[in-house]
Amino acid sequence: MSRKVIITKTAENKLNKLFEYLLTEWNQKVKSDFVKKLDKNIETIKITPEIFPESESKIGLHKCVITKQTTLFYRFNSKRIIIVTIFDTRQNPKKLIKDIS
Repeated sequence: MSRKVIITKTAENKLNKLFEYLLTEWNQKVKSDFVKKLDKNIETIKITPEIFPESESKIGLHKCVITKQTTLFYRFNSKRIIIVTIFDTRQNPKKLIKDIS
């Protein structure tokens, strides 16, 4: 069963900033490659959401590594996948606490 994907405002804002960064600092191909990885992982999450590990800090919050610099955090139920945030792993981990609370 495929679930509906909901993207929170926080995740949407972070994705937009990430896309802008990839285009400014890198190029369209790098952005396209990232989008392909993101889409592939979201499709996997829709079909088998429990495949990725649960976060150690929040029960029910799962984490999916998109690239070594980018991790997607999500929750799910029988009907929906909620993308909570996208986190740049190069940041201070304390910043993540604010996004997932």
